[in-house]
Amino acid sequence: MATADSSSPLTPAVFAILLALAEDNKHGYAIMKEANTPKGGCVSMGPGTLYGTLDRLMRDGLVEETGMTDNERRRYYRLTADGRAAVSAEVVRLDAAVSSARSLGLIPKRVRS
Repeated sequence: MATADSSSPLTPAVFAILLALAEDNKHGYAIMKEANTPKGGCVSMGPGTLYGTLDRLMRDGLVEETGMTDNERRRYYRLTADGRAAVSAEVVRLDAAVSSARSLGLIPKRVRS
């Protein structure tokens, strides 16, 4: 798994989780729902993938529990500074790849209305 100072790409699940948490603190189900939308990268993941990935992200210092809960089973998560740096680095990497693909004519030009 990539960390903030690593040049390795993030996995789709890691990127979707970090992206979901970039906006606000969220509980697991909210992260899963957002990840499955176009805004979240259309990444479909089950609870095993989500919570296994969250555990690794917490171990790596990219995500932490907030300590806030609205019921006994729901835990909320937030990005750490390292998590924000990791997702930002991935966005820069992906932007460069998209720019390259666009210059090669692999991405159609947008029609303006």
